[in-house]
Amino acid sequence: MPTIPIEDGRLWYDETGSGPPLVLLHGGWQSARSWQPQVDRFADDYRVVTLDLRGHGRTGPTEMRRYSIDQLVEDLERLLARLDVEDPLLGGISIGGMIVQSYLDANPDGARGAVVGGPVQSMPPVDIPPAVKPFISPLPAVTGMVSTVGPTTTFRSLLTAITATTGRRWLTVDSSVRSTAMDALDDVSPDEYRKIFQALYEYESPDLSHVEVPTLVLYGDHEAPLVKRQGERLATTVGRGSSREISNAGHLVNQDAPDSFNEACRQFFGTLDPTVVERPLT
Repeated sequence: MPTIPIEDGRLWYDETGSGPPLVLLHGGWQSARSWQPQVDRFADDYRVVTLDLRGHGRTGPTEMRRYSIDQLVEDLERLLARLDVEDPLLGGISIGGMIVQSYLDANPDGARGAVVGGPVQSMPPVDIPPAVKPFISPLPAVTGMVSTVGPTTTFRSLLTAITATTGRRWLTVDSSVRSTAMDALDDVSPDEYRKIFQALYEYESPDLSHVEVPTLVLYGDHEAPLVKRQGERLATTVGRGSSREISNAGHLVNQDAPDSFNEACRQFFGTLDPTVVERPLT
């Protein structure tokens, strides 16, 4: 498998197919494998690139004491440079969508189009003044819990809290997708879980009103209402944004409803590059 050397490890990535580059970034505590339905669908028409983020999957731990979304954006830029990719199509779910948003902020003309699924703009998905956030941070409690009971039980408690708050199955509506998501946590160490959580919590979504990259925001009908609102705000903030709700799907919308997700992407991609002849969904 191909890798990219970094100062304290190696980033693992995969390439499948040929054509215009389509770079996909997975969600927190997941891996590149979570994009398999999209790799299978688009590899006949696109050069599909998936990456295991720091702390995840085959890339695994690095020696950095803390992570940030900005650091993960630098990793994305390193990947694009290594593959000599310019103006890619970008896709991101959850933390992957945060990376896409920050990449577009720093590179407002650096992509041909972007898809943001599970469109989180902050954690928690409410507007908290940056000066206040450190004083109400759950990070100490998360650090203690993950050190005691491990990443899987800690994540289950997070899911339970969100379900109690929203009254719905937020992460996924598909038991097999949930099982796969929980299994992925086996590859995450307690310290890496903490660093990933910290990056999520400390992230401040940028103002993307200067971005003209066509952006499609997709969220499931079982998504947390606050995240839906953040997605709608994102779609109206970028210069050429749109949003769509996908039926029978939760936060992991690309895995819960892959056919509907893929068809929405296919239609969107067709508006960007009509010279690419894509197979309609069958």
